[in-house]
Amino acid sequence: MAAVPDEKLYAYADRLKDKVVVITGAANGIGKEAALQFAKYGAKVVIGDRDIEGGEQTAQAVKAAGGLAIATKCDVTNWDDQVQLFELAIATYGAVDIVVPNAGVTEGVPFDAVKLVDGLPIKPKLTTLDVNLTGVVYYTNIVPVPIKLLLAGIPKAPVPRIAGAILHAASNPSVESNGSAWLLTDNGPVFQVPKEQFKEGVYEMIDARANRLLKGGQGIAFYLNFVRDIGRIFGKQLAILGVGAILAKLAYNNRDTLTKLLK
Repeated sequence: MAAVPDEKLYAYADRLKDKVVVITGAANGIGKEAALQFAKYGAKVVIGDRDIEGGEQTAQAVKAAGGLAIATKCDVTNWDDQVQLFELAIATYGAVDIVVPNAGVTEGVPFDAVKLVDGLPIKPKLTTLDVNLTGVVYYTNIVPVPIKLLLAGIPKAPVPRIAGAILHAASNPSVESNGSAWLLTDNGPVFQVPKEQFKEGVYEMIDARANRLLKGGQGIAFYLNFVRDIGRIFGKQLAILGVGAILAKLAYNNRDTLTKLLK
């Protein structure tokens, strides 16, 4: 898992010149910042957003800075809207080179908060799934090439850094970056996680910890049964001594794990 410091996020940005970028959710926030940065490095930007007024304002900001941009109303949960977005890009600029499925929403009510009417559960709102999942599926199926970036914004990460990560992923010429995930910590650098290494780093740690817990749980069950039988044969006092010895052995065998948990 390689770290990409902020100063290197735009290392390949010159490759964006004259590329056509289709981006959703660019009326504000991360999408707007990404659109402005793409345009800054010479890309032609096509914006799709339900907030058409905000989308047009972003397009105007790009034009005011000397770039090329166009905006249209687009509900990413609507297949026809997404098709129209790509048709607009091709009709206006002749191609689609980079796609950024940035649009996303959150809901204040937890999905598992079931509401009842007349004693019967009512259908929950699925807006988050519709926009964040279905919308991306639509988006990635319209263009017949693999999508190289699915980046969800991390609230505490600075917006310019997130936009920089999007540009870096879109402009990185290395074949090894294809299919990579891009991890943004709360207040740290961007990390590139190659698809071959998805079982390393944090994922490997989670697997190792889960395996240790499972193994430890099985061992504890065995020792408890063992102590119970010893107690029946030799009496309670010897069984208590046995428990102490077993706990000491378990602690010693798992000393590295215990040390990490206590830190």
